[in-house]
Amino acid sequence: MKRNSQLLALTHLSQLLDFVTGIGGLIVPLIIWAVKKDEVVDMDEHGKSIINFRLTMFLYLLVCIPLIIVFGLGLLGMLVIGAFYIIFPILNAIKASNNEQPSYPFSIKFV
Repeated sequence: MKRNSQLLALTHLSQLLDFVTGIGGLIVPLIIWAVKKDEVVDMDEHGKSIINFRLTMFLYLLVCIPLIIVFGLGLLGMLVIGAFYIIFPILNAIKASNNEQPSYPFSIKFV
């Protein structure tokens, strides 16, 4: 096994494909993680962090939908989640390129 910091960083940045394709930001990191988790050092941990982050943000978005109708606060929640979708993949790509562990706050551990 070897460490490939560029691939780890690319895996984090691939989440931004959502802004281009709609769902590629979940599928591409999932495929990279599934294929490379046994070949690249720390890929398993980074991949799990990404999948947990994506599933958690999706769950938070689902919670925001009824909050739009009931309280109007759902729009604010969606703006915050949108900012998280942009900021945290970039920050964690930088961490991965510096051989640091990923950190996605507010993530629920599903995987």
